[in-house]
Parts: sequence; structure tokens; C-alpha cells
Amino acid sequence: MSNLRTPDAERRTVPLRTALNRRSFLGLSLGAGAALTLSACGGGSSSAAGGATSTLKWGWALPTSWDPLTSSAGWDVHSLSLVYAGLTKLDEKGDAVPALATAWRYNTEGTLVTFTLRKGATFSDGTSIDATAVKKSIERGRDDPKSLIASQLIGVRQVTAVDPQTVELRLAEPDFQIPALLAGKTGMVVNPKVFENDAASIATKPAGSGPYTLVSYVQNSKAVLRRNPNYWDADRIKVEHFELYPLPEPSTVVASLKSGQYNVAQIPGSQVEAARAAGLEVQVIPSMVVAVLDVHIGKEPFTDPDVALALKYAIDREELLKTAAFGHGEVTRQPFPKGYAGHDDALDKLFPYDPEKAKELLAKAGHANGLEITLATQKAEGVPELIQAQLRKVGITAKIESIPAAQATQIVYIQRSKALYVDQFAGRDAATQAFQVLFGKEGLMNPGRTTSPELEKALDEVRRTPLDAPEYPAALQKATGIAVRTMPNVFLYTVPRILARNPKVSAIPAYTVVQRFDGVTVS
Repeated sequence: MSNLRTPDAERRTVPLRTALNRRSFLGLSLGAGAALTLSACGGGSSSAAGGATSTLKWGWALPTSWDPLTSSAGWDVHSLSLVYAGLTKLDEKGDAVPALATAWRYNTEGTLVTFTLRKGATFSDGTSIDATAVKKSIERGRDDPKSLIASQLIGVRQVTAVDPQTVELRLAEPDFQIPALLAGKTGMVVNPKVFENDAASIATKPAGSGPYTLVSYVQNSKAVLRRNPNYWDADRIKVEHFELYPLPEPSTVVASLKSGQYNVAQIPGSQVEAARAAGLEVQVIPSMVVAVLDVHIGKEPFTDPDVALALKYAIDREELLKTAAFGHGEVTRQPFPKGYAGHDDALDKLFPYDPEKAKELLAKAGHANGLEITLATQKAEGVPELIQAQLRKVGITAKIESIPAAQATQIVYIQRSKALYVDQFAGRDAATQAFQVLFGKEGLMNPGRTTSPELEKALDEVRRTPLDAPEYPAALQKATGIAVRTMPNVFLYTVPRILARNPKVSAIPAYTVVQRFDGVTVS
């Protein structure tokens, strides 16, 4: 790989526990969502069975697939979490806590983790969730030729159903990240009764055990869901009916909320003041999402590491945050936000905005008279245009190419046909999972499919370190530093989850990684 150059024994078990007894997985709490409470507007229906209220209409995003195995976007985890459950889940601080498993334990070496399953849990169709079902689901994710989560499970050597309530995962190498890894899309348990008979159907008909079941689905239009009384934590799900819609257009989202088309929706920073003026309530929830430029170092002109490095100095992140994100978020040069165990404050001093340095690197690479590139994006306005203007200042002429959102993952990350792409990285449940997706040899968001041996060594140390060990943050930060210095990704700024809602919808829980709706009501 041409890396970027910066300038100058006997099995023993630990005690059984109902959750990871450690500091927050985020190192420090990223904080609760800051809410702007405003005057009431609009209406919402109320009728329910079993004390649940209805209906919540979420303008957010529909998944690329309802099957966690073939889902091709990290963003899908939010919608898939409505219909699937895993052995664990992440709480609001980012800690792995019980879900379908009530407890887990590691052997001393970190090569065997044993999960105790919740008694009486069932899939939404009433089929029992036992150790055999969990075993088959994990093995499918690891072994199916179509699996897009296989790389996350490659370290799981063997899955054993010890008895109906006990599942053992034998690992190829020590890895204390497994409980966090299984809290997200990788660990969502899919009903074997369905995938053994008609696996293709799961793409449009989920087969899980989440808080909701899918009633109807129109691709790219609308998903209608109903509260699942068989969900293991059904008492905390108060909304009886749930409707999921694609992300609203920024110019119409406030009007759509006022009209009742949605009663909760994600809004961009540009619409916060308009939402306030319309009498909507707004929550700004810190998230693990980071805006990023993905660079394919296998395509010209980025095969030259100096050209890729020049990008890091050519981008004025402060201007992007202020102008494109309306100040919502923080400038960053790394994949993890402040407060996360893997965030190293020292890295934010790297790659300051320096057009002259960028020009020097381009000249060194033989482009003193400038060069032309194509900047791929899902939208032609806002961030891409600002980046285009900034690159022009250092002699790079960037042609903006708009890619349909529905085809972006296939074109950019599977076909790997674009050299430079404006994107957002949605942080993963486990730190090593985030590294694998962004920087791994088979990482979906690593279009160059190359990595650093030094980084692989550092990540091995991270996996071998228990999450509650005092040395864990330092090990993780070391890996972050290596990735930032050697890999071509240009991280720009953090992207909080900004939700506007009709005041008849209660406050939305501030989950940092995966948005959940436990306890939410609609009056």
C-alpha cells in the first residue's frame, strides 16, 4: 500500500454479569440531546390497545434492505432496529446492555464468550428464540456468500448451542468487542424458519423480533409497522402504530411537519430556525456520524499519496461547518467525536487549512499547473459546491457528479468506480467494527481496499484489551492516530441528529449510536 505521508491455557471464566461493568463505551458520555422547547402546533391521533398510543410518523430513511445480511448502508441500523433485536443493545451512553441475552461472560483469554438467552423470547411470528436459532443466524451472517456483514464475523470460529438458553462463541483470536459488535446490525437475530425456506423474501419482509412488525411496505415510499406484543421489552414501547418515510426534502420538511405528514423528522441545520418559528420542538442529539471525503487510492490521481494528502490541507473544515452545517456539529479530523474513548484531542491539530501546503504537495506530485478531478455526491448543492470552490483555490478543478441515492452504495463502495466521494460515516456499535468498515482490507467504505500493517497491529491490541481495562482508551486512541495519519479519508465535521417534532410527541430518547423510541408517546 502507498500510505499517506504526514509532514515533518486452562479455561477460566470471569464472573457472569448482566451488563459490561465498566466506564461508558464512549469513554465519556456524549451528552443528552439539547432540546429547544417551543409552542404547540399541529395534531396527532390517539387510540391504542394495551395502553399504547398511536401514530408516530418518522421522516427519516427507508433501509436499503430489510435483511441485516444484505443491508448495504450503516444508516439502515436505525430502521432495522424497529423490527429486529440482538443479543445485546447499546444504551444511551453507548454501553452494551442485555437484550435477547440477559448476561454474558468471557474466559480469561478473551477467546470464548458465553451468552445466556432470555427465557420465553420469540420472533414476531411466535417462533421460539433459542440457542439453535441464534447459532444459525450468526452462522448465516458469517458464511452466506451474499452477506455484507461477513467481514465483521470472520473472527467467530465456532458457534455452539450448549443448551436451549446458552450460546457459546469460540473466537479465532482474543476479542473483547463482541458484546458491542452484536448490539447492531451484525448481531440482529433473523428467524431461521424464514431464511431456510425463502431467504430472498427477507429483503422486503423482515423476520425478526424487534419492537415492531412490518405491516406493509412500498419501496422508496413508506413502511407501516405495528407494535410487537412479543418483543422482549414490549412494556416500554408505547406507540402502537409506526410509519417510516424517506428523508424529507430540506425545503419542505417544516411544512410537512406542520401539515401532519410527519410528526417527527430529521431536519438539516439550515431548518432549525424555521422549525422554531413554526412552533415545532427541536432536539439536537449528539451522534456518531461524521462528514467525510472518501478517497479511492487505486484511482488516478490519488494513486500518488501526495495528491491524497493535499486534500487534507486544501479543505477549510471551519467554513464547511459554519456555512453548510449552520454551525451544528464540530470540526474534526478523525472518525470519532469528542467524548468517545477513541478520540484523541491531539489529532485535531493535524492537517490545518493550508492552501499553500496543498499546492506544494500537488507540485511535488507533478501537478504544479493544476489537475482535474470528479467529485461524486448524492446531492449537487451545499457541501459539494463549497468543497469545489475550496479545491479551486489550490489548483484542483472538481467536476461535481450527482449519483442517485438508491445507487450510491453499489456504485461507490461495491463497484468502487469513483475516485472521490462526499459522504457521511455513521459510527458503528463496536470501535473495531468502525475501523474495519472505514479502513479494513474488505471494508465497505474503503474503496481502495488497502490498509496499513501498522494499523492492523494496533487493532489487534485493541481487540485483546477488555473494554473496562484502564489501558483501553490509550490502545484505541493509538489505532485512531495511525488511521488518521496513514489512510486517505478526509474527515470534516461531526453531524448531530437533529429531530423536529410535533409537541404532541413526547421527547425522543437521546441514543448516541442507534435511535430508539422506548417510552415515546403521541397524545
